[in-house]
Amino acid sequence: MHTVMKKVTEIFKNKEKTFSFELFPPKTDEGYQKLLKTIESLSSLGPDFISCTYGAGGGRRDKTLDIVEHIEKEHQISGVAHLTCVLNTKSEIQNILEDIKQRDIQNILALRGDPPKDDLNWQPTENNFKYAYELCDFTRRQHQDHFAIGVAGFPEGHVLCPDKNLDTQYLKKKLDSGADYIITQLFFDNKDYFDYVKRLRNLGIKNRIIPGILPITDYRGISRFCKTCGTSIPKKVDEIFDPIAEDKDAVLEKGIHFCVNQCQDLINQGAPGIHFYTLNKFHPIDEIFNKIKPLL
Repeated sequence: MHTVMKKVTEIFKNKEKTFSFELFPPKTDEGYQKLLKTIESLSSLGPDFISCTYGAGGGRRDKTLDIVEHIEKEHQISGVAHLTCVLNTKSEIQNILEDIKQRDIQNILALRGDPPKDDLNWQPTENNFKYAYELCDFTRRQHQDHFAIGVAGFPEGHVLCPDKNLDTQYLKKKLDSGADYIITQLFFDNKDYFDYVKRLRNLGIKNRIIPGILPITDYRGISRFCKTCGTSIPKKVDEIFDPIAEDKDAVLEKGIHFCVNQCQDLINQGAPGIHFYTLNKFHPIDEIFNKIKPLL
């Protein structure tokens, strides 16, 4: 039995600002072994917690819990297991939550999830939870206070709900259903984040809203990804990166500079820390983190 790591909500009680990382489960055993080494490197930076996404498609989903368990057992860092409604029946969710609990994991990120790439027309039935708030409600009723529950927030509105005010109402429903804190989707204009925080505070929401940040290391790739998830690329960002998009080294250098400035501005204006989308890489997260560390 390993030491039970802290719930994220307990960490919040002692720290005004946290920094954390997100990983995803690799598809191959070779990728998995490589990730374990990356986790060791990332752990050396002393993050407050590390989350792992919920891989779509059988084998990778077991890996999520293995990775979170490894983070906690081997590195004594709180792990957060992502859990999605998509592809799981209600009874399967119940079994997964029991598995998470048996592994002494106390943190989950409750998500609706995207339909799998090989079944884009997947639709929930009466045996599935349709929305993240239902997953929050079920988890809270079944397990009371065992889990700290995080949820996703969308500063620019969810891609399926471009009405920002309606989107914030949906977020409030997740919190009213038992969620504890919010991690946002990536964004490149800090005004989008602070406007979002303001909308939520106007609804009476007091929970922590952690900005999710993705460093720009491959501009063309990020541009494609942003189109699918509803994140806009501001003109100032396009003007920096479009002319150098084919020059990997130049993109990396400018990407680090842009990310450091973005994080410094967020923290200076009151954001409660940073959640980095690492894409399973140590660099450039290490360089960015070391430059913003004095502010945390």
